[in-house]
Amino acid sequence: MRKILVLAVVAVVTLAGCSSKKEPTVKAPAGTPAYDLAKELMKTIPALDPAKTSLLVTSKGFDVSAVDVLQFLIDQYGANAGQLKTLDVASLKNAIEQSAQQFGERKLLLAAATEAKTVPTPEELKVALNAQYAQAGGEAQFTEMLKSRNLDAEFVKKSIGEDLKIQKYLQTVLAPAGQVTDDDVKKAYAEDKTASVRHILLLTKDKTEAQKAEIRAKMDGILARAKKGEDFAALAKEFTEDTGSKANGGLYEDFGRGKMVKAFEEAAFSVPVGQISGIVETTYGYHIIKVEGRKKETEPFDKVKEQIAAQLKEQRQAAAFDSYLTKLKEKAGFKVQGL
Repeated sequence: MRKILVLAVVAVVTLAGCSSKKEPTVKAPAGTPAYDLAKELMKTIPALDPAKTSLLVTSKGFDVSAVDVLQFLIDQYGANAGQLKTLDVASLKNAIEQSAQQFGERKLLLAAATEAKTVPTPEELKVALNAQYAQAGGEAQFTEMLKSRNLDAEFVKKSIGEDLKIQKYLQTVLAPAGQVTDDDVKKAYAEDKTASVRHILLLTKDKTEAQKAEIRAKMDGILARAKKGEDFAALAKEFTEDTGSKANGGLYEDFGRGKMVKAFEEAAFSVPVGQISGIVETTYGYHIIKVEGRKKETEPFDKVKEQIAAQLKEQRQAAAFDSYLTKLKEKAGFKVQGL
């Protein structure tokens, strides 16, 4: 149930400008890699038929079709995109839908950066490219690595520049949220640093309201049993749908703030130690959380104050990014349709 936020987004294809005119949705020409991959994948999910225009994301300025997403994955992963053909229905559906959302979000961010006239300097671009070269062992090795994966070097370099443009824009947008005072740091130092919990999760993603009501009723029953004193770890092993913690009785140990989704974290750090929460709803589903313990910082304040300040800045900017992206989507009428 760990929450991961990456502000540096990956390279993608054909990104949106700021025109008020909606971009046309174009089907992939027969014989293109995206078309051929779609033909294979439609055997698993018929909606991926390249002869159709299956829209996965819609907005005022652009739409994202299934073929757009496949082209995105081909441009990002090259020949490795073919591994999609090995996935089962549920895994393939999840991979395509998540990629569609990422694709659309990046279009929104690049459009916002363009509208703000954000432009990386030549020196910034050089530093970003040199960092990529260094990871590969040099420019020649970088180019060879891309070639081995059937990725176009010039396209990737251009995309790195676009990534940098978005990152530079976000640094400006999120800067105010990253302000941290000495009092903020002292307060954070005095708070619990980590929490250990056991939890039970029943998933609700892609469920209808009627199905969610049934799941909620089931969770009410589990909660009642836990409150009466049944072994929580045993209940978690029996009922939880979180595969990451099921085998060890729903246990997550010593995680810090900012590592879990908001509602989960709030319960983990507020429910008294040894007590069981009510039903907590997150984007994953319904949780019951038992707090096993919490720990405070043991290092001297002067030794960790800079680290705490950096963590607070990261957490606040992450929250500000979530809020900003939500507002950007609302303004654009951004909707994920799904398969």
